[in-house]
Amino acid sequence: MKRLPLGPTLIVGIAIGVMIALGVWQIQRMAWKDALLAEYASATERPSVAWPSVPDRAALPLYRKSSVNCLTVTDWRSSSGRNARGQAGWVHIAACSTGAEGPGAQVVAGWSLRPDDPIWAGGQVSGVIAPDSVHLIRLVAAPPVAGLEAVQPPSPGDIPNNHWAYAIQWFLFAGIAAVIYGLAVARRTRS
Repeated sequence: MKRLPLGPTLIVGIAIGVMIALGVWQIQRMAWKDALLAEYASATERPSVAWPSVPDRAALPLYRKSSVNCLTVTDWRSSSGRNARGQAGWVHIAACSTGAEGPGAQVVAGWSLRPDDPIWAGGQVSGVIAPDSVHLIRLVAAPPVAGLEAVQPPSPGDIPNNHWAYAIQWFLFAGIAAVIYGLAVARRTRS
């Protein structure tokens, strides 16, 4: 019987170990994400929070009620979105100046069928803090500003928790690597 080749066996063993470790890490992340989603689900029942002048990336107050005083609208952006009835259209997001401190606030003013900027100069807005891919957080106005309809409310259910699928994927990769290497070694020993 031939000996196992040391170098390739070591490399494949390390790779399999790394893949198993990544699978275990995904299971740990799944538990963390479950706790985070439970916290977000209970956030709407908790008291309102002050709008953070500078959001803390490690402790975003997502799905909490809040309010902000939009002193002036400095810019608009529109993105595709749905209204409270599920109809497709445009969500209008105002970049607001809130004073001398901080980066200001992003306010989802409401929804319409057209991407044209709404006519709104700012003011006091209440709503729910939602994630924003560019500015970390934004306030979804409830009720919307005059002339716009309510947007589909932000929900923690929209946040994917697919860590279990990733864990299974890493364990499968490790198993497949072990089988392929085992077949290669068996073929080598037969020849």
